[in-house]
Amino acid sequence: MKPHDTIAYNALPAYSDAERIQHAQAFYMALKTRRTCRDFADTPVAPEVIETAILAAGTAPSGANHQPWHFAVISSPEKKKALRIAAELEEKEFYERKASQEWIDALAPLGTDDAKPYLEIAPYLIVIFGQRRGGLYPGDDKQNYYVNESVGIATGFLIAALHEAGLATLTHTPNPMKFLNEICERPTNEKPVMILVVGHPSPDATVPVHATIKKPLEQISSWL
Repeated sequence: MKPHDTIAYNALPAYSDAERIQHAQAFYMALKTRRTCRDFADTPVAPEVIETAILAAGTAPSGANHQPWHFAVISSPEKKKALRIAAELEEKEFYERKASQEWIDALAPLGTDDAKPYLEIAPYLIVIFGQRRGGLYPGDDKQNYYVNESVGIATGFLIAALHEAGLATLTHTPNPMKFLNEICERPTNEKPVMILVVGHPSPDATVPVHATIKKPLEQISSWL
């Protein structure tokens, strides 16, 4: 085994069990208020908020620490309009031809359709890409590992950070998504994973009751 440099592990707070439970519960209660938003206002958001949230996402663990992700932030009206047009074409095809009836029935309680006006209204669209090749340093061209898993974790960090900053989000995944490479001017060896819509909810925003139903602990965990 090759020798490698190390640094000391960061000192963690010396909480008591009661304090750990309190912090875990507080974090849970904060995330419990997160809701997917489909009605956005065009209220501006300081770019520093988005930058800091992306930095938080960049702290996520990844295969071989290659950090195989790229976050393309779109704020220009022209880019947002082009993205909406392309996305709605794919969504129309999905709802009219591609999706099974079972899939359409599953989406019905959420009230979704092929119209995506929020793609132009929200101040930011963050297009998340997974990089098949890359590495830790600029110019690296190495195989990346566990790309989907790594990008998924980083995206979770990003959503949590934006929620903590008081912003609403929506994950949007038109299929196929290759048009995003061209719009975002990203190389073809990067795979678009999703669009994260970010901004303030509109004053009249609502949430489907169906979306508030979360599985209880005993349904999502097991103790062996």
